[in-house]
Amino acid sequence: MSSSSSSSSKEKSIQDSRRAERAPNHSPSNRKSPKQRRFVGIAPATAARKSPSQNEARAARFSQKPSQRLNPKTIDPFNEKKKAKTMFSVIYSSGGIPCRLVHGSVKHKLHWDIDPETIVFDPLLITLAEGLRETDHPYPFVAREAFRDLLKTSDADVKAKPLLEKIIAPLRACLISSKADVFRAGLTALCQLSDSVRESLNPHLKSLLSPISKRMLEKDMRDCVASTLQQLEVNGGKDALAVIKLKIPTYSSIASW
Repeated sequence: MSSSSSSSSKEKSIQDSRRAERAPNHSPSNRKSPKQRRFVGIAPATAARKSPSQNEARAARFSQKPSQRLNPKTIDPFNEKKKAKTMFSVIYSSGGIPCRLVHGSVKHKLHWDIDPETIVFDPLLITLAEGLRETDHPYPFVAREAFRDLLKTSDADVKAKPLLEKIIAPLRACLISSKADVFRAGLTALCQLSDSVRESLNPHLKSLLSPISKRMLEKDMRDCVASTLQQLEVNGGKDALAVIKLKIPTYSSIASW
């Protein structure tokens, strides 16, 4: 009888000890903080690990000054170089163009370091033609004024005719431009070139008239385009008129050929 009671008491003690093990321990030493409870259940194998590249980027970020992280584009505005639109701006900035802008109280002027009458057109006239597309001051003023001045010299036709093929490409680039100011500059330069070389420009008119015809119907471009076509007809004669009519059938001749 005593042996059975002792065995039952042993079994009861074992069950009590097992219940105590399974029961949660609410003692202050075993309580987890809210921060610890937040990460309970995350296995170390599944925890997110940062790659070396992420660590390097983070380290580089914290090595920067606060002002650099807030607005990196304005760290050093004087150190950022704008990409040049054409070679004209690069050559002009390095002093390769023999003229410069003179600021006046009323209007600007162009000062030539060398007499334009003595200047060799190749490659200066081609470089100026490329500069017609520039839009940042002072490049447009210098390129357009210098182009006009060279074509006004006494023997401009003789000097310009051998360079026509090289001048046509930058002129056409102006006429293709979506910027109204650049397009008008191309029309003006085309008239100046036509006044100088006259009928020698006729073989190149097809490539120039194609972009012009696309702007013919624009209200703010209609008058300047019509004036340019008339100038080309006067200087180029019947052959120029034939090319114009081919590209722009609605054009009305102003001459009685």
